[in-house]
Amino acid sequence: MNADKHQVIDEIILQLQDLDVNYGGIKALKKINVTIKKGELVTLIGANGAGKTTTLKAISKIVNPQTGNIIYNGHNINRCQAHEVVKLGIAHCPEGRRVLAKQTVFDNLMLGAYIRSDQEIKADINKQFDLFPRLAERRNQLAGTLSGGEQQMLAISRALMSRPKLLLLDEPSLGLAPAIVKEIFAIIQNLRKTGMTILLVEQNANLALQIADSGYVLEAGSITLTGAASKLISDERVKQAYLG
Repeated sequence: MNADKHQVIDEIILQLQDLDVNYGGIKALKKINVTIKKGELVTLIGANGAGKTTTLKAISKIVNPQTGNIIYNGHNINRCQAHEVVKLGIAHCPEGRRVLAKQTVFDNLMLGAYIRSDQEIKADINKQFDLFPRLAERRNQLAGTLSGGEQQMLAISRALMSRPKLLLLDEPSLGLAPAIVKEIFAIIQNLRKTGMTILLVEQNANLALQIADSGYVLEAGSITLTGAASKLISDERVKQAYLG
């Protein structure tokens, strides 16, 4: 565990209560229960198809649960639409980055602030350029011409432009070289140190558990293990299944 972690505030920001999600006749999530406190970094780990991405999509209302509740800051958001969830303070950085390839870095960041009408948008873009100096160098470059690592930085930066209280990160290391993965994870750790609450879905379970406060193991749509990340990383079942 990272020694620089600050004390987690004992205030719950998100609860998933007995969440079921179906895709056609397939039950993708089965009675999922997750609790995240403000300032916490929580990771979901599991094999491909376990339901990790579906969990994030349910929270951001890209998909709708059949049963169960999504409680955010004490309010049930089951009936909210995706754009309303963003306005409430939840930002989703999707798997595969999904940047607008034919728009510039700057325009992608402006899109991230589409819900805002305040006068600090340009200042926040400059903050993102401070956080991601490589993007500053490429501010007028088309996003589709960036490297995979740069596109991931842009995807995270774009999500941050909505000033989220909860950041959902889906597979930020996917397809990236080890050196770039290390850089991306350093950025995630720095965001966490600022007090950002993060729910991280990550294929690299070892790296995710090293920086997380707590974790949940998903198998075939069900949570099979949960606990402090420091305990999960030393759990023999987790080692055998996900840590190699």
